[in-house]
Amino acid sequence: MDIVKYNKAAWDNYVDKKDRWTIPVSEQELENGKNGNWNVLLTPKKSVPHHWFPKLKGLKILGLASGGGQQGPIFASLGAEVTIFDNSEKQLLQDKTLSDRFNLNIKTVQGDMKDLSVFADNSFDLIFNPCSIVFVDNILPVWKECFRVLKPNGILMTGLINPISFQIDEESLKLIYKQPFSDLHSLPAEKLEELKKDKEALVFGHSLTDQINGQLEAGFSLTNLYEDNWGEENKLDDFFPSFIATRAVKRL
Repeated sequence: MDIVKYNKAAWDNYVDKKDRWTIPVSEQELENGKNGNWNVLLTPKKSVPHHWFPKLKGLKILGLASGGGQQGPIFASLGAEVTIFDNSEKQLLQDKTLSDRFNLNIKTVQGDMKDLSVFADNSFDLIFNPCSIVFVDNILPVWKECFRVLKPNGILMTGLINPISFQIDEESLKLIYKQPFSDLHSLPAEKLEELKKDKEALVFGHSLTDQINGQLEAGFSLTNLYEDNWGEENKLDDFFPSFIATRAVKRL
């Protein structure tokens, strides 16, 4: 199946259902940000430390698979030049609507995150990629493209998922699925059909080798990371943090 096309439709559907990750920030949050009270997420609960960021004013930021009007408008309200790239047109519309309303000058571009050919080499100072590589079947091209479009000393911030999270059945807490996991190839046929019937996005549990070493192989230097959990939305929180946020730099 065409996973890019399928997940695009799934995320358009999430916007219609008002999923958590499709709800734009409020006017009050934008005002708070201008007064120095702002936070953004790469993973479900923990805010990205402010010291991970350079000065935002004038910074060229690519919000990669970051539609939904959550991070981009905050960055733009703080003076950054923001481009949001996302597979879902309805997610992009969330950013465009806020941008038009508050004159944030956010650019929106629709496409597959494995292919950033619409952007020239050395275009951005920072790429902000909330936990979305889980929806991509092969993430190695993503890291290569990120490295290409970042300027020297540019920063990549991304949210990752520990692959063991996908291998354990949430209800029984038993290790069931082999690595690498994918909804397409790991699930029983009836479970996959149920996800498709419910228009749920399909996910891939990438190895830590591909997620972390993949960044290193692309040329990045890892500078910081932290772990996070679902925020009591998943039984796995009682045993280990499912998420990892990383900060990497394009060293030349």
